[in-house]
Amino acid sequence: MYIFDKISSMIWGKPLIALLLATGGFYTMKLNAPQFRLYRFMTDSSKNRNNSGLSQIRTVCMSLGAAMGTGNITGVAAAVAIGGAGAVFWMWISAFFGMAVVYAENYLSVLYSDKKSRGPMAYLEKGVGSKHLACAFAVMCVLASLGMGGMVQVNSFAESLGSLIPDHLLAAIMFLLIYAVISGGAKRIGTAAQMLLPPASAVYAVICFLVLIRNRSNIPGAFSSIFTEAFGFRQTIGGICGYGLSKAVSVGIRRGIFSNEAGLGSSPILHSAAESDSPYTQGMWSMFEVFFDTVLCCTLTALTLLASEKNTVTSAFSTVARDSSAYIIAALMAVFAFCTIIGWYYCGESAYIYIFPDSPGKLFPLFFSLISAMGAVISADAVWAVSDIFNGMMAFPNLIGILLLNKKIKKE
Repeated sequence: MYIFDKISSMIWGKPLIALLLATGGFYTMKLNAPQFRLYRFMTDSSKNRNNSGLSQIRTVCMSLGAAMGTGNITGVAAAVAIGGAGAVFWMWISAFFGMAVVYAENYLSVLYSDKKSRGPMAYLEKGVGSKHLACAFAVMCVLASLGMGGMVQVNSFAESLGSLIPDHLLAAIMFLLIYAVISGGAKRIGTAAQMLLPPASAVYAVICFLVLIRNRSNIPGAFSSIFTEAFGFRQTIGGICGYGLSKAVSVGIRRGIFSNEAGLGSSPILHSAAESDSPYTQGMWSMFEVFFDTVLCCTLTALTLLASEKNTVTSAFSTVARDSSAYIIAALMAVFAFCTIIGWYYCGESAYIYIFPDSPGKLFPLFFSLISAMGAVISADAVWAVSDIFNGMMAFPNLIGILLLNKKIKKE
């Protein structure tokens, strides 16, 4: 366990964070800050709906489901607890530069993806010309999908239920539900995400707003602490500025990357399922997902915690939902976890098919469902650490490809 934690810390250390931020900064300048054109794009998209737009919405929900997960609830609480309120500011920074990175990787995905290879696997093989890099990414993607995308999510949901359902019964239920959806392919996965994610997000947002209204007098102080603690002003008084600043920066940026997955390569795989073949369209929609996931949802969670002065979202919700808060959180965790699982399955399946193109079609869905369900009955400590490793390792070949192919990505 210790060795896995050590390796994970090395992979997710300063070099990877610096590479992600540098790539985001490079594309922000190269593309004249496409982040600031997102509002106009979303406005135009709402006015010009067509049949392909329905496919696009399913794809966006599938991609958002894979990105959001239980980390938007428990992960943000952990980030604030470890890095303080200032971690939220650095989550915004990671989201801003992450939007440029995710635009670039989705742009390239549209240019190179086909039925045999999708996302980073396509542009690493065809664009960069490296089958080895593409295979390395695919292997890490399969392993990350089984761990971070499957077992970890089921385990988080099982922990939120406590002893309400026996672990083995929950494992059996999750196996059947997961297999029933993923065996239907991308269309069924996208439809399930479209049906589940919007209402769950709406319910979560409404309860968060009720908590904020109840604690509205604390909201200005919450925003003030986000900005002051981001730069260690409070820590300076206590003589620990360096430690406080490094914690806020590293935890905030790392949690932001974990949340929106910009630069890891999962988003371009998911967007390759969309019917639109416009690089600009896929790039802009993927930027919206990062904005929605981190800037909106994660910020809402953080403000709810800070304004209510609680350590967990369940205890914060209890100020308005009373004894029902645990059940509400369990239900929401179930939906977010399930959407993450089915979204990550599509990533893992795409990578698996790339490695084993002649494998039987029903083998991976069964294997994925079984491994994911095991998360309900085993300890996830080691799984978390190992999954972090594979998740981080996805970023290196992906970012190499994005930077080497920068001339292919043009301003719109």
